[in-house]
Amino acid sequence: MTIKFGLIGAGRMGRVYASTLAFSVSEVNLVAVADPDVAALAEVVERYHIPSSYRDYRDLLESKEVEAVVVASPTGTHAEVIVAAARAGKHIFSEKPLSQNLKACDEALSAVKQAGVKLQMGFMRRFDAPYAAAKQKILDGTIGKPVMFKSTSRDPRRTSLEFAKRENSGGLIMDMGVHDFDLARWLMESEVTRVHSEGACLAFPELKEVGDIDNVVINLRFANDAIGNIDMSRNAVYGYDIRTEVLGTDGSLWIGYLQQTPTLVLTRAGVTHDTVPYFMERFGAAYAEQVRVFVRHILEGTTPDVTGEDARAATAIGIAATLSLDEDRPVLVSEVY
Repeated sequence: MTIKFGLIGAGRMGRVYASTLAFSVSEVNLVAVADPDVAALAEVVERYHIPSSYRDYRDLLESKEVEAVVVASPTGTHAEVIVAAARAGKHIFSEKPLSQNLKACDEALSAVKQAGVKLQMGFMRRFDAPYAAAKQKILDGTIGKPVMFKSTSRDPRRTSLEFAKRENSGGLIMDMGVHDFDLARWLMESEVTRVHSEGACLAFPELKEVGDIDNVVINLRFANDAIGNIDMSRNAVYGYDIRTEVLGTDGSLWIGYLQQTPTLVLTRAGVTHDTVPYFMERFGAAYAEQVRVFVRHILEGTTPDVTGEDARAATAIGIAATLSLDEDRPVLVSEVY
């Protein structure tokens, strides 16, 4: 059996999912794409031989041929597109975040529940082999009780100034941190109850002009009294640096890597190696795997493990962490609920 998919969004992430749907998941037939940008739409249609294209995603949702959609539209539109897709009876895979505010999250979740369709959120790190193996080690009790979470997320270059605006991306904490917030809840098996952010514009002063920062450290407290720390940066000029550690009562798990290929160059000048260039080189397989799992849920009639509620929880942590940055104080996550 195959599922006929429509893709909503033909930008950077839309192209990632177009390739995944067209070439990486055998049970998928990519039959339609929508994007208001004529040039981006034409490029994706031509490259991936998509038979139907639309300027307005609502027209795609009216197609009886489309059974499920991937939402890769701009961040601020995710919730409204999910609501419309649910009301159209389509199963939904959506890029993160669900929304930048909790009211919109709740409206989207309500629409999905009322329609009885499936929703899976794009927290692809859960489907990365090293992270999945670490989760199983935790479930097996290999490191005992997890007591400390530490995560590093550093991009090799800054985003565009337009995207950095909070109204477009949510800013550094919401845009980048949402993955770490999800990992924290998932790996520690406990909710985050308090956050304290320290951040600044240190490498790219132009980001300050649009209300963003380029480096931040966020301390976490969990409901089970475990503690955590996340550092995020836009100026890791050496490469794409994503690493996590979970410290338990009987050991520790180190997840991630910086060296891309197992090659060392040894010369008189010293020993060097390459680094991970960017997110697709690091998580390309995970992007494909999460879509495969979503398709299996549709075909088998099962419920996705990565839910809209997970995405809502990550958004709540992001809102609290941003509030902590703005008000220079620890913030209880319950304050933003």
